[in-house]
Amino acid sequence: MTSPWVAAALAVFVWWFATGIILVAVRWADRQADGRQSAAHGTALFSAVPLLALGAAGVILSLGDTGLAGVYAGFLGALAIWGWIEMAFLTGVITGPERKDCPSGLTGPARFLRAWTTVAHHEIALTLGLLAIVVVSASDIGSTALWTYLVLYVARISAKLNLFFGVPRINLEFIPARLVHLKSYFRRGSVTLMFPVSITGLTFAVACFVERLIAAETVADQVHFMLLAVLSGLALLEHWLMVVPLPDAKLWRWMLPSPKTIREDEGQKDGL
Repeated sequence: MTSPWVAAALAVFVWWFATGIILVAVRWADRQADGRQSAAHGTALFSAVPLLALGAAGVILSLGDTGLAGVYAGFLGALAIWGWIEMAFLTGVITGPERKDCPSGLTGPARFLRAWTTVAHHEIALTLGLLAIVVVSASDIGSTALWTYLVLYVARISAKLNLFFGVPRINLEFIPARLVHLKSYFRRGSVTLMFPVSITGLTFAVACFVERLIAAETVADQVHFMLLAVLSGLALLEHWLMVVPLPDAKLWRWMLPSPKTIREDEGQKDGL
């Protein structure tokens, strides 16, 4: 674990595996009978509370620890907190007050406000998570936990804005059953100014972390900046996949149960 390249492989694996586990849990809940879906989504989220607690403990224990243990604890802790909040969103537990499709013909500020109300509670939860880490990291502003969460936070806001303003390619395959209304707020079309701004910002972040990685004098600092560089690179890749037609869904499709079909719905309603 002392090699920066091992840290890079770990970051990629955790990104892929954590995403897959969340998708599996959400898909399992989606496949339950209509009357049990809400309880199933709540159960899936509640079952992950220990992960949230471990994440918080990892962040706290990492503060002030300048060694490898502190770097990895901060990185994994921040990811655990982020992952739980994302799961709360994907299960439909923490989303926003608006849960209906976007009215046809709605444009401009009215469309933006309506879109905001579909995810407002989730954005507030993410922001509160960031503020909590900022507060506990006040004496260690260079902590891996803080920078990990900050990279995720900025990248997610950028991705959502691009989906709202418009990108050529949007993967709708993994949209959970309780969030299907969000599809009406996405815009598939030519890229807007938001896309080059996002790509430029993320590329700059990767370059800065790589530069700091090269200049790092300790193994802990090398691992710290490698983790941040890889995380920023993955965010950059996710943005490019909004434009480049690559089958990224295959990374997780094989591990997911099949989505519930209309025939299954009818069978469950008939008691079959």
